[in-house]
Amino acid sequence: MQAITHPLSVAHANAAYTLTSFHFGTPGSGKKVYIQGSLHADEVPGMLVAQFLRKELLALEAAGQIHGEIILVPAANPIGLAQAIHGAAFGRFDLTTGVNFNRAYKHVANDLKRSLEGKLGPDAAANVALIREHARASIADWQPATDAETLKKTLMTLAIDAEIVLDLHCDNEAVLHIYAGTPLAEAIAPLSAILGSHATLLAYEAGGEPFDEACSRLWWDLDRHFEHRFPIPAACLSTTVELRGEMEVSYELARKDAAGLLQFLALNGVLGDANAQAAAATLPEPLCAPTPLEGVEPVYAPHAGILIYTRELGAKVAAGEALADLIDPVSGETTVLRATVDGVFFARSAHRHVIRGMNVGKVAGAKAYREGDLLSA
Repeated sequence: MQAITHPLSVAHANAAYTLTSFHFGTPGSGKKVYIQGSLHADEVPGMLVAQFLRKELLALEAAGQIHGEIILVPAANPIGLAQAIHGAAFGRFDLTTGVNFNRAYKHVANDLKRSLEGKLGPDAAANVALIREHARASIADWQPATDAETLKKTLMTLAIDAEIVLDLHCDNEAVLHIYAGTPLAEAIAPLSAILGSHATLLAYEAGGEPFDEACSRLWWDLDRHFEHRFPIPAACLSTTVELRGEMEVSYELARKDAAGLLQFLALNGVLGDANAQAAAATLPEPLCAPTPLEGVEPVYAPHAGILIYTRELGAKVAAGEALADLIDPVSGETTVLRATVDGVFFARSAHRHVIRGMNVGKVAGAKAYREGDLLSA
């Protein structure tokens, strides 16, 4: 294993931040895998999962069982980890700019549409290698103006040419669920089954340029731009894994999730042959079929009040079914919050007093009906 420290701050900064990445295996000897935890810094489960991954990867490397390169970034947001408001950790947004740490990554396809003109050919493997070369150059040309942008550039430098990118997050309160690009539906299905995902949410473009999409969407955008005249596969299997809720931080869950991620890597040929055979032999049945991110119904509070959930997370609900009661604490009037689509109630708020307009739940429906930015703020 090699540990690398990446400086994020310029000289004379009031605070100096660094990022640490751990590198296992041998670059160029197989697939490249990138795994990061807690890009939203106060989403802790991914950081704990990374501790188990590091221990297992050290053992696998010592046994010569890593076929390729694996980069692990246990704490992907040192800036957010240093932020707090009145004693509460606050890692979702950069306090200096208000920008979400998982938005505004560079979409390198915009550069590559120009730089690749006249250079692609009939060989898919050659096209993939060329696209990765140009993607690395595009990220290298990025001139960040803030520490947060430098962080984003550093993370993309590590990940942009990887075959597999696993971005470990969590929701406020939730069952395990996954986000990925629509062209990755077949490739992501084993991970959904292994981890026990209750909702696997697919989109060609979620909006806002989140990290996982910045690594993967360039492939199908380029394929579309060049009108399918050259073979351009979806060569980066990138996904956001939501490891349940913020408070579900335990050794048992982290150990289980780390084992699942390693099983998925074994299935993809990154770990030794014996690992791959065992992984294939123990693939569980999936808990859900993939559904469009455009089919997710956000449930909003129509007024302020006390929130009491009447359905459990993971429940399959029909349109019209009640999810929660919202009680006005002064008048005592109760509003029943209902699903308007058939689907899985997969995420909700951890707050039990909410104000008007707050998002208090999400239902994964099978029919697309939304457009525009599809992710919560």
